[in-house]
Amino acid sequence: MDGRVDSEIPDTDVVDARRARWTAAGTGALLALAGLAASVLRASGSAPAMVPAAYAFGAAVCALASVLGSRGHTRRALWLLIIGAMVMALGDQFD
Repeated sequence: MDGRVDSEIPDTDVVDARRARWTAAGTGALLALAGLAASVLRASGSAPAMVPAAYAFGAAVCALASVLGSRGHTRRALWLLIIGAMVMALGDQFD
């Protein structure tokens, strides 16, 4: 025991913030890839033009959320993930 105040165990707030940042970034990237794939699949089919555009726009919003999440803006990233998923769901309703 050398009496040092700092320990090797990280603070729980720091661990929670890091976990939230990686969760937001990973989820945003996954939803962006899924939206992009759905946009490409719907563009090659006989769907109206609004459907692939909605998927592509939702994927772009989720990609932006992924970038924001990786930079530590997790609250904004999570709201953008919700908005992006809602836009993609709206595109699914038009199909």
